[in-house]
Amino acid sequence: MLHFTASLPFDRRLALCDIRGSIAHVEMLASRAIISAEEAELIIGGLEEIREEVENDRFPYDLDFEDIHMNIEKRLTEKIGPPGGKLHAARSRNDQVALDTHLYMKEEIKLIDHFLKQLQETILDLADRFVDVLIPGYTHLQRAQPVMLSHHLLTYFWMLKRDRERLAGALERSDLMPLGAGALAGTSFDIDRDQVAGKLGFSRLYENSIDAVSDRDYIIEFLSVSAVLMMHLSRLCEELIMWSSAEFGFIELDDAYTTGSSMMPQKKNPDLAELVRGKTGRVYGSLFSMLTVMKGLPLAYNKDMQEDKEGLFDTVDTLKGLLPLLSEMLETMSIDRPRLKEAIDDDYLCATDLADYLVRQGASFRDAHHAIGKFIAFCRREGIRLRELDAEKRRQFHPALAGEISALLDPVKVVEVRRSRGGTAPSAVKKQLQIARNLISEQEK
Repeated sequence: MLHFTASLPFDRRLALCDIRGSIAHVEMLASRAIISAEEAELIIGGLEEIREEVENDRFPYDLDFEDIHMNIEKRLTEKIGPPGGKLHAARSRNDQVALDTHLYMKEEIKLIDHFLKQLQETILDLADRFVDVLIPGYTHLQRAQPVMLSHHLLTYFWMLKRDRERLAGALERSDLMPLGAGALAGTSFDIDRDQVAGKLGFSRLYENSIDAVSDRDYIIEFLSVSAVLMMHLSRLCEELIMWSSAEFGFIELDDAYTTGSSMMPQKKNPDLAELVRGKTGRVYGSLFSMLTVMKGLPLAYNKDMQEDKEGLFDTVDTLKGLLPLLSEMLETMSIDRPRLKEAIDDDYLCATDLADYLVRQGASFRDAHHAIGKFIAFCRREGIRLRELDAEKRRQFHPALAGEISALLDPVKVVEVRRSRGGTAPSAVKKQLQIARNLISEQEK
């Protein structure tokens, strides 16, 4: 029973947060004369010694004491005697563990946001580096229209921007101080919750003691944000995996982020990208697990809620592990310019511009779409490019096609005319790059 119910094997990582919260709590108890100044000094000194033991991996964890909170209190009593038992006045493990988790969340969300900002900066650097490169754009994984490679990469910058905005919201909801709620009904001691909140850097308090100990929304929100983020990263990695295959051949990933085959000497497997894609399911699982745990719980605290931590910790570790590596892999990525030039030399990619040309000559878009469709179908049957069909043969599909249309069949020129804001023209992409750079610069102020 002890081994089954104990949370120490995973909540021990909250030790430093627990000590930090306990010191703020003790200072408040002394300021309200709930304990003496001498007792507070003794307790804080003992907690500082325990902090040093934890930081230097010398703390004697004991599973007989169930969780990290009881382990620290037991160790404190060993060090300073009976005054150690006064640490827990005016609080419960329910509001204590909630406090520790809030403190942990605030620290980790800030670090994850830092890694996301680094990834955004890496994407901007790549967009700068490849600002002269065209690639086929795809819909339904079929070649659709030519676009700038920089434009394609910047899509992920804006995805990550939204992820960081959602993460900021999760941080805001984590910035609530639960200590003082007790087990569920508050405490009869004359405590000062605002003092503790100020000491620990919280901007707000939970205004309802039951809510304070029963709330796990902030964890669910973080897991939800993480799931969306992982979906974005998985889409990026899926493209890197495809682009690095022989069938595409657009990019090459550095050897440091790929592996060979145990059997086939020629293989260069994109393992990091595949693992990012695979670990997306792991993060999804943590979110659904937490939603399921909470869905039928009556107020206030229930032991089920101990299940909030392992999925949270695993998601934090997953993000902190992969984000720096993903940035490094992208930094070292190279492109195959001749292969990309070959891929973009496909005038079928310009079909939309031909249809737009006919509209400008007076055709309805539906008629234009139909005419160009017949034009392309004919050329495919003949095994020729659009530019290879002479003017008189083009006339059979629409009279206007007999005119000079060579510029409309040049992917470079097709890209250059898409100057609308957010478009793929080089001039529009450079403006987009500058907007993105300005956003990053503003965040650094």
